[in-house]
Amino acid sequence: MQRIPEPELMTTKEQVDAYAEADFSSGDARTVALVEQLLDETGSLPDNPLIVDLGCGPGNITFRLAALLPNAKVIGIDGSEPMLAVAKQRSVDAPGDLQFICLQLNGIAAHLNNSADLVVSNSLLHHLKDPELLWSVTQSISKPGCRVLHRDLRRPSTLAEVHHLQQQHLPKAPSILIQDFTASLVAAYTTDEVAEQLRRADTTLLRAWPEDDRYLVVSGLVG
Repeated sequence: MQRIPEPELMTTKEQVDAYAEADFSSGDARTVALVEQLLDETGSLPDNPLIVDLGCGPGNITFRLAALLPNAKVIGIDGSEPMLAVAKQRSVDAPGDLQFICLQLNGIAAHLNNSADLVVSNSLLHHLKDPELLWSVTQSISKPGCRVLHRDLRRPSTLAEVHHLQQQHLPKAPSILIQDFTASLVAAYTTDEVAEQLRRADTTLLRAWPEDDRYLVVSGLVG
């Protein structure tokens, strides 16, 4: 099935409200569990590390990372001001050293050059018309030995599979979430496509693999 891109940013009130109210706790927990697994495999982070959550949206993963690593400074970055408004509101009483910044992906490298100890994203890659940007930004903002964990949807081979996954995982969700989920599956990259992106970006210490029936994971080290 051919990939059909979707808009890079979620800015409508309907989208923001739906994502802020939806229960993504299972997927969020899985992403953070993969971060824990990566740290178990590669060793502890330095004292007072800097963690960057790219495409953080309303901050679901950002808050979990701050709870997991309470000595870290955690920065959530997104290009959607309305999404970040929700994250900032939620952060008022949240523990940890948290910061939310509105930046487009192509402006992040200048802001955080060679400073991150851990770079994470969840469901960001499929929004990008130019996926190479994620890999170049990841390399640019990472210190040598930075841990990296990107998790995203992967594109099914047929529209029938898209419909099956929607019926299986979001059978009774609000219509905006169903619409976005199916559009995101069609916009997602395959594991082979991502592996080729990593090869072109010369990220030899990152690897991509499929997870369960609809996700893919990229993890490893930078430099």
